[in-house]
Amino acid sequence: MSVLFTFPGQGAQKPGMLRTLPAHPETTRTLDESAEALGRDVLALDSADALRSTVALQLALLVAGVAMARVLAAHGAVPRMVAGLSIGAWPAAVIAGVLDLADAVRLVELRARLMEDAYPSGYGMTAVGGLTRRQLEPLLAQVHKPDTPVYLANLNAPRQLVVAGRDTALDAVAALALANGATRAERLAVPVPSHCPLLDEQARTLARAAARVQSRRPHITYISGSAARALFDGGRIVADLAANMARPVLWADTLRHAWERGARVALEMPSGSVLTRLAQDADFGAGIALCADGNRLDTLVQAAREGQ
Repeated sequence: MSVLFTFPGQGAQKPGMLRTLPAHPETTRTLDESAEALGRDVLALDSADALRSTVALQLALLVAGVAMARVLAAHGAVPRMVAGLSIGAWPAAVIAGVLDLADAVRLVELRARLMEDAYPSGYGMTAVGGLTRRQLEPLLAQVHKPDTPVYLANLNAPRQLVVAGRDTALDAVAALALANGATRAERLAVPVPSHCPLLDEQARTLARAAARVQSRRPHITYISGSAARALFDGGRIVADLAANMARPVLWADTLRHAWERGARVALEMPSGSVLTRLAQDADFGAGIALCADGNRLDTLVQAAREGQ
């Protein structure tokens, strides 16, 4: 068996998520490194007010993911593979050794500012449950126009999809989806239209900045949530990271690829349990899927060790 560490995306943030990390030297090291790179106290990022900002919540997810993975590794729970959904790809790349944490912090801050500045309001993402891609795409086509853009953004499971776009378009798609058999159409706590062409220009700007940082070949298998395949070249991974804000997330295929590579234990880094539930719904239903939130550290360590 092999252990897969998964790192969640926007929407998984929770107030206090950095302050509730395990009391451990690796947590302290991660917080200190991140604060030095940012030039400010990272613990100020996880208040309820702060997390309304795309910048704060993306940085909080990066820092929390790296800290928890380092704590687990210090206890001998080392993954064979890593994968992250959206912003979660960045802590995954740090843990795989592709990027230094300081570079990741600075690039993620730029990423989030580009997204927030481009779409300060009026846009977002909506989760749609109960419909397949084939059923949802014609509904998107009915709504999508120059003044009401909307796109399929995340393919999290066969019947768990996410769309991104303008508020009015999201409302229209939600109404159509529910009228056509959807079991859920819920706005997510994501204030920008991620993973669609609305962010193409911002992705190109981030790519130019990312190309200037040092990258390395991963020392554990890095699976791209955009490509749903393992990538082994550091430069290619950094390019994939920069582009992922404008590309659909293929999470169901990413989990399937990890399973095909032998992953049978999936441990989700903070915060939340969305990826754990998705893993339980997918092939990992025959294995073990646990989240850091709600499980004791010794439980997580034991599960990871048994999966190695």
